[in-house]
Amino acid sequence: MTRILRIASQGMLFAAFAAFVYYFSSAPRYEYARPDLATVKLSVSHGAALVEPCVQFTVEEIAAMPLDDRRPAQCERERLPLTVELEVDGEVVVDIEAAPLGLSNDGPASIYERFTLQPGSHRITARLRDTDRAEGWDYTHTEDVTLEAGRYFTVTFKAATGGFVYR
Repeated sequence: MTRILRIASQGMLFAAFAAFVYYFSSAPRYEYARPDLATVKLSVSHGAALVEPCVQFTVEEIAAMPLDDRRPAQCERERLPLTVELEVDGEVVVDIEAAPLGLSNDGPASIYERFTLQPGSHRITARLRDTDRAEGWDYTHTEDVTLEAGRYFTVTFKAATGGFVYR
């Protein structure tokens, strides 16, 4: 008799667990973006300039080095922080200074921000500083864009292609 009760109780527990998994696999419904607003995503991963400039060796200095250690320059690894600012219709909505990644602060700095705006026409200006300058920006891009409700608009940065890319 106890074996039948044990099998029946296990069956009920398995059925309850299956119902729990079934319900949460489809409900509550997840919305990736609000259907009445436009979503703007800022995604930047970029290595800023080095803290110390590389020291270039002369031909004589290279010749004096051991054969297995010859190199044209000596560079420290640490990088500067990356500063990014995003302005929408004259109002700064993102202003971030990101530290470089890595144990020696020698990797790229990464920034990811996501926010919503009212659909329609907007003027978006993106600015980035990756050098040790105190004022001003190394990269700036301004564009008039039309945002659609329920859609994503991305702002990315690629130094190899000249700077910011709006999509």
